[in-house]
Amino acid sequence: MSFALDRRTFLAATLVGAASQIASRSFAASDPLSEKAVFYDPEVPVSGNPKGDVTIVEYFDYQCRYCKEGFPAVARFVAEDGNIRHVLKDWPILGTPSLYASRLTLAAGKAHGKAFEALMQTKARLSEEAIDAKLAEAGFEVARLQRAYEQDKARVDQIISRNNTQAEAFGFFGTPAYVVGNVVLPGVAQLDEFKRAVDKARSEEG
Repeated sequence: MSFALDRRTFLAATLVGAASQIASRSFAASDPLSEKAVFYDPEVPVSGNPKGDVTIVEYFDYQCRYCKEGFPAVARFVAEDGNIRHVLKDWPILGTPSLYASRLTLAAGKAHGKAFEALMQTKARLSEEAIDAKLAEAGFEVARLQRAYEQDKARVDQIISRNNTQAEAFGFFGTPAYVVGNVVLPGVAQLDEFKRAVDKARSEEG
């Protein structure tokens, strides 16, 4: 299920049960649902093509079964298109291990993509020990990641806080959730939904 946002005001989305309702109001640039905040937060990791003409924003949790099941197809779609920015917004809502995973992967800096992929290939439920083991298996020195987080704690935690504020402002009930152009895809999205949303975004930009 998807619904559209008015690009002139970048509307907030309020989801009620299975139905989607849109609350119409405009936002200042500093608002968590401004176009700049949602699509272009400079501290949020981006995969795919950083200069792509369309952006897919994904809110995810490393313990979310559906995020992990959808990850290969979404990654393949982004790679095959070649002109999509895939913005990865940690929304750790499934417990302490989720928050721990987000902190370590965001602290990985330029190696975020490698850490992200390693944890997205794990089973849904995780422990801190399992996270450490998977990151070590991927070639990371976990103690170094932990030190990096402690040294950059304020910035990393602020990223996670901003993501949480946005997700709640959209009215998302859980992960995954996506924003593509002016289309919101709450919950598990099918590839044909992504394709329609990307085509719509391109036609509007054109």
